[in-house]
Amino acid sequence: MIFSNNLLVFILALSFLLFTHELGHFLIGKLFRIEAEEFGFGYPPRLTRLFRWGKTDFTLNWIPFGAFVRFKGEDDPNSEGGFYAANKWQRLGTLLAGPAMNILVGIILFSLVIARAGYANTDVIRIAEIAPDSPAADAGMLPGDQLLMVNGQPLEDMSAVSAVVKANLDQPVTITLLRDTEEFTLTVIPRSNPPEGQGAMGIVMEYPIEYHTFLESIPLGAQTAWHQIRELFSLPGQLARGEISSEELRPLSPKGLYDVYDQVRESEQASEQAQPDLAFLNIAWFFAIISTALGISNLLPIPALDGGRILFILPEIFLGKRVPSKYENAIHMVGYMALLVLMAYIFMQDFINPIVLP
Repeated sequence: MIFSNNLLVFILALSFLLFTHELGHFLIGKLFRIEAEEFGFGYPPRLTRLFRWGKTDFTLNWIPFGAFVRFKGEDDPNSEGGFYAANKWQRLGTLLAGPAMNILVGIILFSLVIARAGYANTDVIRIAEIAPDSPAADAGMLPGDQLLMVNGQPLEDMSAVSAVVKANLDQPVTITLLRDTEEFTLTVIPRSNPPEGQGAMGIVMEYPIEYHTFLESIPLGAQTAWHQIRELFSLPGQLARGEISSEELRPLSPKGLYDVYDQVRESEQASEQAQPDLAFLNIAWFFAIISTALGISNLLPIPALDGGRILFILPEIFLGKRVPSKYENAIHMVGYMALLVLMAYIFMQDFINPIVLP
């Protein structure tokens, strides 16, 4: 039952993300008076036409997953009212709208979770616990103190504290703290052999949780989405530097994504039983990450993807010359076939070698 519930939620949630992507294309296309011949729920073959709005057929298709929009004249610049008959800015806006919608959905989901669960203020490092008879306790540190500097170095995050302490075991370390409104400095000697379950200083650090309304959470949701985008772009560099393995960077098919989702859900069952609303928050956060990644991946300059189609508009924007449609269509067809082969290979890998979270 858990398996079927997880699978159903996963299919519905991922389909919603694909639907919003296509909806972005459709709405901006309509705004620019580009005719959409069909908006499909699921993928062909067609099961039935649900209704017709304007010149668009809304259809239900046999493959119950995702959605698609089919504009008139997608490959024909001579089709009046069609996609390629539109000017370069209208085509660019329509292509950008799908990825932009995914990023917007990611921001909204991040914001919903932040509004409900709170937001960890990573600009503030606070002491949550202090072990009795530890170096921190002997020095006079108290729970609630805010860490400002270690050995005169301002702190960007908790790892900076750990790095300085680790480099100065059994040596005096100066700690600058803020207690209420008073700033002061103490000296601590981190131990090299702490008791089991304790660190060198005997403290547990935390980022304080701040609570906001949904509207107040939107900038924080956008900041979180931007952080995810930066992380995505940093992955190739991390791989080149050996900071992550190729296995950690492997692309995933929907089957691989489900494996990750299912393992995350299973690991969180105990905490969710104690806090029932935690299940929704965990699911929303997971799909906020997926939605943001979906938006960015569609902007990659790969033929057949939105980014690949945008690439062919750039010569028109900067040089005033349009790539002949027969060449562009041929390249997109080759790219589409290559993507199908690649996706089939990734699917096969996800079945043969399922991803297992550490």
